[in-house]
Amino acid sequence: MKNYVYILSCADGTFYTGWTTHLEERVKTHNQGKGAKYTRSRLPVKLLYWEEYSDKGEALRREAAIKKMSRKQKEELVGRNV
Repeated sequence: MKNYVYILSCADGTFYTGWTTHLEERVKTHNQGKGAKYTRSRLPVKLLYWEEYSDKGEALRREAAIKKMSRKQKEELVGRNV
């Protein structure tokens, strides 16, 4: 099973980082207002970046590492200045 770590751009300009096994479905869920509490009031969201892992533990560790990054580091990761 594939595991994904992803970064969303929210309507207010903030980033949201998460983990899932079904990337397209998860982004759709966020945009339906049924995703994370953080994104519900910041719709719509746009998928900016993702990484794929075969191991769930690796994906969760990477998610935690990205969440600790500064805004600037996340912008560099997604490959653009927001």
